[in-house]
Amino acid sequence: MLFRWLKRYMPRGLYGRAALILILPVVTLQLVVSVVFIQRHFEGVTRQMTHTVSRELSLVLEEVERAPSRQEAAERVARLARGLELELGFPRNLPAGNIRRWYDFSGTVLIRELRSRIDGLAAVEMPDDHVVRVFVDTGQGPVMLSFDRRRVSASNPHQLLVNMVFFGGLMTIIAYIYLRNQLRPITRLAEAAEAFGRGHHVPYTPAGALEVRAAGNAFLDMRARIERQIEQRTLMLSGVSHDLRTPLTRMKLGLSMLDDEDRKPLERDVEDMQRLLDGFLEFARGMSESGSEPADPRKMLEGIVENSRRAGLTVELGICEGEGEVPLRVEAMRRAVENLVNNAVRYGSRAVVSCWIGDRSLRIRVEDDGPGIPAERHEEAVRPFTRLDPSRNQDRGTGVGLGLSIAADVARAHGGILKLGQSETLGGLQADIVIAR
Repeated sequence: MLFRWLKRYMPRGLYGRAALILILPVVTLQLVVSVVFIQRHFEGVTRQMTHTVSRELSLVLEEVERAPSRQEAAERVARLARGLELELGFPRNLPAGNIRRWYDFSGTVLIRELRSRIDGLAAVEMPDDHVVRVFVDTGQGPVMLSFDRRRVSASNPHQLLVNMVFFGGLMTIIAYIYLRNQLRPITRLAEAAEAFGRGHHVPYTPAGALEVRAAGNAFLDMRARIERQIEQRTLMLSGVSHDLRTPLTRMKLGLSMLDDEDRKPLERDVEDMQRLLDGFLEFARGMSESGSEPADPRKMLEGIVENSRRAGLTVELGICEGEGEVPLRVEAMRRAVENLVNNAVRYGSRAVVSCWIGDRSLRIRVEDDGPGIPAERHEEAVRPFTRLDPSRNQDRGTGVGLGLSIAADVARAHGGILKLGQSETLGGLQADIVIAR
């Protein structure tokens, strides 16, 4: 449960996670060393030094207690105090409380140790890093003993912390620069793979560590195999379609010499075969067109709707939200939308084409008022050469079963997807081509 909660706050990018892996141990180590250092330096050393000074203070205070009067105590103890590097004074009143700066951690230890070792201790004043004043209530009245702060605290206690933070930060920066150079080949491989998924061919040369080079070479081999398979598919289907056109042409010429009654059924069969071949050839072309170029989706859809109306189809242009150009393979995208429109008017009475142009994505939607496709058969519907006869009306003509497959193939080549659903406005099928910008 804890790991799931932490996962939401972890960096998403490779650089962020690498920096976290690098910085977190360094910071943790510095915190542990700082705690140990403070405990040892500010407490242990201060306690030892205070113990020595407290014995000297106790010796001076005993001599004060033995003196018969305050004046005689001052004369008797003055030489002893000078030998111990202490300054002796007899104030009229004792301070109300201790004085120390809020960040003086060793001062807290000093006050605690002096109270435990000196009887009658009234207050301790530490206004700065140079002097300590100890006030004690004795039989001769209030006594003030002052001495150098360096006798109970180590000098420059912050040097280790400053050096640790400085060199820790310096080594972290150096390590991050080196780590960035190691991560750069991985990001280049990710960019090349993402571009290939969108149908772009980005030059890529494996570099970096042995494992990254191995992954890069495997990607290049995979990309070459996929490109060869696509090329072989295109050549095979194009060759078959081309070779079959010749006998079909001869059949048309032969049928033209027959009587009308015998010729019409056979001509319909030949036309169906011609339509099948055209569908195969269209599917074979796939994404063989040139690379993408900036295009206005709104103008492209207006042209498609106008051409469809000229062909006698009932097609409307819906709302197109947003503006701007999007990198598209225009011919391939036009073919995909035309296939969706033809499917819509084949299985329904009319189609509506709309779009939404956002900052990060483009959505082209085609809706119809036909019977639609059940949700459990959406995946089956986009497979090549699949015809869902039970769910779709076949009275408006026959198809090859490639319309949705071509649209899905074009969407994938643009790095997007084809989503099928039910139209809320027309009640039929709703087909969305969604691609990232």
